[in-house]
Amino acid sequence: MLRKFTLAFILASAFAASAFAAVRTVTLSVPGMYCEVCPITVRKALEKVPGVSKVNVSFEKKEAVVTFDDAKTTIKALEDATFEAGYESTVNGEKTK
Repeated sequence: MLRKFTLAFILASAFAASAFAAVRTVTLSVPGMYCEVCPITVRKALEKVPGVSKVNVSFEKKEAVVTFDDAKTTIKALEDATFEAGYESTVNGEKTK
């Protein structure tokens, strides 16, 4: 009986954790991009972050729009990725899908 209860609890916990995960889209302001190669560097850095599914970087707007799974990564991790690539970034806007 205890074994069945434990298995049921584990399965319920796994389902509950995934139920709270959300695909989110955030816009990062990246003011330090100064040339046409900068957006490529920023995009590649963000694409390496686990949980990131889409990255769109605009040199003209000096921003990166990132879609990610918030169960796998955080906005802080995205900001850290751009920083490690040589570009500071801050959150400009966000929406949850």
